[in-house]
Amino acid sequence: MSNLVVNQEILPDISKPKWDQSTYSGRAKHFFSSTNPLTLFSSAAQQEKCREIVTNYRKGIISDKLTVNELWKAKALYDATYHPDSGEKMFFLGRMSAQMPGNMVITGMLLSLYRTFPGVVFSHWINQSFNAVVNYTNRSGNSKTTNERLFASYCCATGGAMTAALGLNKLVKNNYGLAARLIPFAAIALANAINIPMMRSNEITDGMELKDENDNLVGRSRKMAVLSIAQVTMSRIAMAMPYMVLTPIIMNRITRTAYYRTRPWMQKYSEIPIQTVLAGIGLYFTTPLCCALFPQKSEIEVSKLEKNVQLEISKLPNPPKTVFYNKGL
Repeated sequence: MSNLVVNQEILPDISKPKWDQSTYSGRAKHFFSSTNPLTLFSSAAQQEKCREIVTNYRKGIISDKLTVNELWKAKALYDATYHPDSGEKMFFLGRMSAQMPGNMVITGMLLSLYRTFPGVVFSHWINQSFNAVVNYTNRSGNSKTTNERLFASYCCATGGAMTAALGLNKLVKNNYGLAARLIPFAAIALANAINIPMMRSNEITDGMELKDENDNLVGRSRKMAVLSIAQVTMSRIAMAMPYMVLTPIIMNRITRTAYYRTRPWMQKYSEIPIQTVLAGIGLYFTTPLCCALFPQKSEIEVSKLEKNVQLEISKLPNPPKTVFYNKGL
C-alpha cells in the first residue's frame, strides 16, 4: 500500500503539527483537532496505543502496517491527551478538549445565577476551580508550582471574580436588562487577569524554558514568560467574549418576546438550558479559534533576549542563533 508510512519517500514530520503553524488558518485547524471534545471519550488503551505509536516513531521504530492517516490520528489524540513538553498524561478536566463541555455547563450557571448572592458565589467558585485546573494543566514546559502558590492563585482569582460580580450587581441593582446580564463576563475577565499570571508566576521569577532545535534546554527567559502569559490571558478573555456577550444579548431578546412573557414555565425553567446550549455552540468555535491567536511554540533570535540570557547561551558549545519556547495554553 502506497499509504504506508514505510513506503513514503519523505517521512511525515510529527515533531510539528500537521498544519503550518506560521499561519492562523494552520493553527486553527490544529486546535480544532486537538481540542475536539470527542477525544475525552477515548479509552486508556487507545491513548496508550497512540502514545506508543508517537514515541516509537520518534525513535525510528515504525510498524510496517502503520499508515500515514493512522499516524496523524495517533498524533492528534496524543496532542489532546499528553503535555507537549513533559509528555505526562494531562488530567482530563484540564485538557483543552474539556473546555467546550466543561465551560458550557459552567457558563450556563454564570449567565443564569448572576442575580443572587448564593448564585454568584457558587457559580464563580465552580468556574475558578475549573479554570485553576485548566491553567495548571496547560502551564508551559516542566514548570513546577508549589501548593502554596496554587492555593494563593485560586483564592485571589475566586475572590476577585466574586468581588467584581457582587460589586457590579450592586451598581445595577434591580436592573434585569442587558447590563446586568453582562456582569459575569466582566467578572471572569478580571479573574483570568488574576488567575493566569498568579498560577504561572514561577515562570516569571525563574524564567521560561528555552530550547534549541534538538529540544535541548539552553536557558530560561523571564521576558518570554511575561510575553507568553500576557498572550494566554488575552486568548482566554477573547475565548469567553463571544459566547458570554452574544448569549446574554440573545437571551435578553428572547425574554422580551410575547411568547416568553406569556409562559411562566419558560421564565422559570428555560434560562439555564437555553444559555447552556448557546454557550456550547459558541465554545465549540471560540476554543480552537482563540487558542490559535498566537503560536503555541514560537522561536526567537537569541539577540532579542535579555543580556544575561544571551551571555549564558553564548557560553554553550555551538550556541544556537535561534531558540524555541512553548507559551502554554
